[in-house]
Amino acid sequence: MDVIFSLVEINEVAKLLLEKMNNTGVLCLYGEMGAGKTTLVKAIAATLGVKDTVSSPTFSIINEYTLADGTPMYHLDLYRIKDEEEAIAAGVEHCLYSGALCMVEWPQHALSLIPENAVKCTLTLLPHNHRKLEINL
Repeated sequence: MDVIFSLVEINEVAKLLLEKMNNTGVLCLYGEMGAGKTTLVKAIAATLGVKDTVSSPTFSIINEYTLADGTPMYHLDLYRIKDEEEAIAAGVEHCLYSGALCMVEWPQHALSLIPENAVKCTLTLLPHNHRKLEINL
């Protein structure tokens, strides 16, 4: 499934994606720098009632947020991860298999840890500040 959208429509895209995921599971976000991965995670978090400021965990690797219902949501950025061993040491595997909603940017840096049933999405920057989101369920 492909969705083409502008940034003003990102909240609707977040809602659509959450419906497809049944608000649970692991979401892998692929795309070049600046494609909108973190922006999409911010929209998903806002849709789910996260009150904290959502930012990219590029240096911390993992950010944890609390959803409106009190459950955790993890936001992982694996860009700086060198291998699966480093990912495990950072706590990535724990987040992925915790049962909590988990958003993973740059999952290709630790592919062997990603659950088979993860939803895989690729964001591509298009002309006129639009994006294409390819959703693979």
